[in-house]
Amino acid sequence: MTAAPTASPAPTRHASTGYIWRPEDHAWTRESHLARFMQQHGFRTLADLRAAAVRDTAWFWDVALRDMGLEWRQRYTKVRDDSLGFPWTRWFIGGQINIAQNCVYRHVRDGHGAEVALYYEADSGRPEEARRVTFGELADLVTRCATALRAAGVRRGDSVALYAPMQIATAVVMFATMKIGARFVPIFCGYGEEALRERLARCEAKILFAAGTLTRRGKPIPTGDVAGAAAVRVRSIARVVFTDGESWQDFLQSGCCILPDVHPTRKHRVDALNGEPTEAEEPALIIYTSGTTGRPKGTVHTHAGCLAQMGKEIRFAFDARPGEPFFWVTDIGWMMGPWELIGCLLYRTPVVLFDGAPNYPTGDRIWKICERLGVVTLGCSPTLTRMLMRATDGSGPRGLDLSRLRVLGSTGEVWDEASYRWYFENAGGGRCPVMNISGGIEIVGCHLQPYPLDPLKPCSLGGPALGMDVDVFTDEGTPAPRGTMGHLVCKQPAPSMTKSFLHDDARYIETYFHRFPGVWYHGDWAMVDEDGQWFLFGRTDDTFKVAGKRVGPGEIEGALMSHPAVSEAAVIGVADEIKGTALVCFVVLKAAGASFAPASGDVAGETPALPSEQDLIARVAHDLGKPLAPKHVFVVSALPKTRSGKIVRATIARAFVGQPLGDLSSVDNPQALDAIAALAHPQPA
Repeated sequence: MTAAPTASPAPTRHASTGYIWRPEDHAWTRESHLARFMQQHGFRTLADLRAAAVRDTAWFWDVALRDMGLEWRQRYTKVRDDSLGFPWTRWFIGGQINIAQNCVYRHVRDGHGAEVALYYEADSGRPEEARRVTFGELADLVTRCATALRAAGVRRGDSVALYAPMQIATAVVMFATMKIGARFVPIFCGYGEEALRERLARCEAKILFAAGTLTRRGKPIPTGDVAGAAAVRVRSIARVVFTDGESWQDFLQSGCCILPDVHPTRKHRVDALNGEPTEAEEPALIIYTSGTTGRPKGTVHTHAGCLAQMGKEIRFAFDARPGEPFFWVTDIGWMMGPWELIGCLLYRTPVVLFDGAPNYPTGDRIWKICERLGVVTLGCSPTLTRMLMRATDGSGPRGLDLSRLRVLGSTGEVWDEASYRWYFENAGGGRCPVMNISGGIEIVGCHLQPYPLDPLKPCSLGGPALGMDVDVFTDEGTPAPRGTMGHLVCKQPAPSMTKSFLHDDARYIETYFHRFPGVWYHGDWAMVDEDGQWFLFGRTDDTFKVAGKRVGPGEIEGALMSHPAVSEAAVIGVADEIKGTALVCFVVLKAAGASFAPASGDVAGETPALPSEQDLIARVAHDLGKPLAPKHVFVVSALPKTRSGKIVRATIARAFVGQPLGDLSSVDNPQALDAIAALAHPQPA
């Protein structure tokens, strides 16, 4: 076990900040699903409910699932069985439930077939390419696809992979696969051939659905070539179906048009208004971690686990309701894609499928979609928010009616305060709480999650998600004092936690249960401030110890981005003879002349003259203390990121120190790495 730090962690920029959202100022919070649930069960405060939900997790999950209105084919006889220990806990013993039945078919049966389930927005932004799909239409497509899968020989427990963006076919394939009891495996369609092949082979996929062409900013990307090249190298793949070509329509029509050994008129019908009677613990979803470092891990999630966790979060944190459009800018290969589709459609909340670049063809694309569709819930990552700030010169949506927005969402990264405030004040007009959530692919949900009844400070994650027994531990495995950064852990199991890793039990135990035996170690730095507000500071493997002080990249980057001229920042650590680790930073500056809301202590107005390296070093020293002053701050034109917007800090570090970069198939702009490498190793003139 790692020794305790020799000095206190770096001071936080969040602890002394005042509240930015108070629920008592907004009448709708008193009528929220959560407020009603608390009243029904006799809880006067959210803190009391949080405590009760971990004091007796079996009670909480039972009453929560009843409140969600889940439809069981056969009700469970016991909520959980942890007789084999935390890592191997089983849930909803004896129960049978199916995701497709709960999210699609029952709504049609109950008379809601004419309601919109999906809004599709294409890359071009042209109105003629936008589509609306009702629950009735979705049910028909899912049934036809499920029938075709059966005809193609896919059986319960087989894997069906998808290599495509957020399109209508994506939702159809997911629900059709789950309907028949097979396992849906979404794969980020920015991966290259080898990354795709590895994932297909490890899950032993039987069919690959793939986009033949991905269009971004009006330019075609031949994803079909990558899919075909990878598939021929995987023995289990029986066929590839391109979701944007004739093979997709043929597949839906005949159910057996590709394999020559299947008679073209053979039909294996599936009951049109019911899913397969899948067991509660039966796998429905396999999602791979990014794999930007190390071998990708296949996380395994069940029908009941997905419905329980996703349904709880969408209902109580986002107060989702029928007919109110929900728009999270995400990808199906990231957990947020399945999360919103399953969680929202469970409640007949229509989902906006966005298949494009958020600032194309115009910088206000996201805001125009929100106005036109009447979006009620919008989710953006911190990186996307900063992109939207730059695209509109920092002014936010102008001349557009966003009055239907009620809740903002965010996840994926640590916020800086200036961007968070901009999101709250510009996107939400200062009236929408920011549900800044954090969990991971491993639990397809959240450890930390604010609720509409939480008062919130900038960058806060509110507190523990309901039913999640989380804590902050010191290196010794004891609860950390308030105001002290420590390890985020979970002390009790939850229904959605991965059922080991696919074909790798040993790695599962090593990853989550080795550091603190019997406790889930999540790998994030967290802190609870004096007022009980929770904050995150990045991954523990990204954290630096500089001159005896522990600091996460979010703290340094936040200090840099508090300068009114800085748009984005990334920090890495390099070896240093004196400090042990020295900080090297990379920043992207705002466009010259852009008008932005100033950070605390700065003067409003035009962006100031370009800062020098010493200006930015001094900024960090002033905010966080001289020992944490960076050794270098380089200005770059762009930071390397995945398409989902995550900055690849580990890859930046390898580029800067001249190490092999590894697999770059998930990096959207690898040329940015070349520029960083050139800073450390300039070429002779």
